[in-house]
Amino acid sequence: MPVKPQFTLVIMGVSGCGKTTVGRLVADRTGADFADADDFHSPANRQKMAAGMPLDDGDRQPWLEALRDHIRATNEAGRTLVLACSALKRKYRDVLREAGPQVVFVFLDGRRDQLLARLQARSDHFFPPALLDSQLATLERPETALVLDLAASPEDLATQILVPFFNRLP
Repeated sequence: MPVKPQFTLVIMGVSGCGKTTVGRLVADRTGADFADADDFHSPANRQKMAAGMPLDDGDRQPWLEALRDHIRATNEAGRTLVLACSALKRKYRDVLREAGPQVVFVFLDGRRDQLLARLQARSDHFFPPALLDSQLATLERPETALVLDLAASPEDLATQILVPFFNRLP
């Protein structure tokens, strides 16, 4: 008997919006698997970004395909996945949706000054603050997503996700 696929919740937005922090909270509170799309970047992509060069669509395509395949495998195994992923363009989200109809998006939205302050405060990430404007220029706001204001605390954002997607309070 085939395993019923679960769903994937993609926490999306530009670098610094809190995708990983919020995604981990949601996964921890629900028992879902968690994956950070940054972990799927090739060494060449990481080096390019660390050098202050934005990725182009050619750089992103193999990364998106690896994410799609991970989503599919996780859901086919009967597990729910929370994925922290920028998913900046509609066509990138469309690649993720190829994994099946069970891929849904939450967009963490905020002002440039908020995002820049967060990026400048972190020291353990390969993404430099100088690339923020390239991500904001690339961003195509999602047409179908739960949009949340990143000014809320990570705990509050996780709670705002738990009710509509997991039908539970924290």
